[in-house]
Amino acid sequence: MTKRFQHILRSAPAAKTAMAAVFALGFVFDQGAALAASTAPKAVAELFTSQGCSSCPPADKLLEELVHKHPDILSLSLPVDYWDYLGWRDTLARPENSERQRAYAAQRGDRSVYTPQLVVDGMEHVIGGDRQAVLAALGRAAPFTASVELSVRDMAVEAKVDGSLPAGQRMATIFILRLDAEQSVPIARGENSGANITYVNVVRDLRAIGMWSGGPEVFRIPKSEFMKDKDSRCAVLIQIEDDSGPGRIIGAAVMDPKAP
Repeated sequence: MTKRFQHILRSAPAAKTAMAAVFALGFVFDQGAALAASTAPKAVAELFTSQGCSSCPPADKLLEELVHKHPDILSLSLPVDYWDYLGWRDTLARPENSERQRAYAAQRGDRSVYTPQLVVDGMEHVIGGDRQAVLAALGRAAPFTASVELSVRDMAVEAKVDGSLPAGQRMATIFILRLDAEQSVPIARGENSGANITYVNVVRDLRAIGMWSGGPEVFRIPKSEFMKDKDSRCAVLIQIEDDSGPGRIIGAAVMDPKAP
C-alpha cells in the first residue's frame, strides 16, 4: 500500500470507512495486485458469421445489441472462412472458428452448419438473425455450475475457478480467448459489397490452458498475450468436451485487461 493511502487511513475514521468501501468494491492498490476486474455472464452466445453472407448483417447487428444492452450475456463473434470463395475473403475469419462450428454439429449429431448460426452455451443453435429465437434460446439456458473470476496480477492474467461439474462429468476444459472489442469492416465485393459492417467481441484466439475437475483452482497465462492490441479483451470459458468435440459451457467470465 502506498504511503499516501496509509496516511489517509491514519488520519480519520471517515477515511477508514471510505477506504473499506473501496476495498469492498474490489479495487486493490498494492503493487503487483489486481489491476482489472471481470464480469461473470449467465450465458454465452457464439455467433458464427461471415462477411460474404448476405443473411449475416442482421445477426451481426443483433449481437452488437446483445453486447451493449445485455452485459449478462457473453456474446462472441466467430467469423468463418468457408464462404470466401463467393468473391470476398473474410478479413476476420479463422479456420479454427469453422472447425469449432463443425465440431458443435458433430457433437449434436445434426450436421447443421450454416451462417448466421448462434449457439447458446455450446448446446442449442438458432438462426442468428431471428431475434425472438435468439432471446428464447438464451432464456432457456441452464444456470452455470462453475464460477470464474478473472484478474490481472503482476505479469499474468489469472483465472480463479470454483464450483462443480455436472453429474456424470469428470473433467472440463478451461479455454482462454482474446477478443477484439469492435471492428468495422468495409466490404468491397461479394454478397455484401458496399456495406460497412461492425463486428463486436471478435474471437482472435482461443486456446485450452488446462483441465478442471471441480473445486477451487487457479489458472494463469502471460498478460503480454492479451496486451497486443489496445482494444483487446480476454474471456474464459469452462466447457465439457469429449472425443466428438466441445459441448456444454458451464462457466464464463470476461475482462478488459488494460494497463493502468
